[in-house]
Amino acid sequence: MDERLDTRDCILKAAMDRILHYGYGKTTMAEIAADCSMSAGNIYRFFKSKLDIAEAMARNINADVFQTFAEFARDAKRPALLRLREFFMYRLERTYGLLEKDAKVLEVAEVLGHERPEFANEELAQERIYLVQIINQGVEKGEIEINADPAFVAEMLQTALMKFGYPQLWSSLNLEKLKREFNGVFDLLERSLLAKASQNSD
Repeated sequence: MDERLDTRDCILKAAMDRILHYGYGKTTMAEIAADCSMSAGNIYRFFKSKLDIAEAMARNINADVFQTFAEFARDAKRPALLRLREFFMYRLERTYGLLEKDAKVLEVAEVLGHERPEFANEELAQERIYLVQIINQGVEKGEIEINADPAFVAEMLQTALMKFGYPQLWSSLNLEKLKREFNGVFDLLERSLLAKASQNSD
């Protein structure tokens, strides 16, 4: 592996270990550098700030999420509405699991949301790419009926289900209660997307 990439990966691992142990606010660049046996000045060759490290950490974590989203989109043999439900449920369960494992992940997410709102918008835009693919597949198969642009429909699904992707909105509910709420909301959304021919056959 390229030595520069090796060093960058070392910094990210050290940062994640320290931040998840002490928290984002209590972690300094100098401490991360020391964990990597480098000078504090040297770490700035790779990351301009602690915030840049936090964003890189989040991107690494989200890479697995987007890989799973892509798998949902590729699985065109299965019903589109079922895959849409699983798509958002996976996001809820994974986020809940991360926070259950270490609540300090939320601190990083809150900092990024406040300091780098464009990062969250970029993540939502990437998510919509896969949602649009699934919606289009459903339309082509006659499973889904929409009277708007698929990208707009995807964005409205994200908006309607926003609560289940942001822990700040969970009101201390446990996973089972969140899943109950999610399924109730998605049932309503599903009915609005279901092709009329399928509704008439119910």
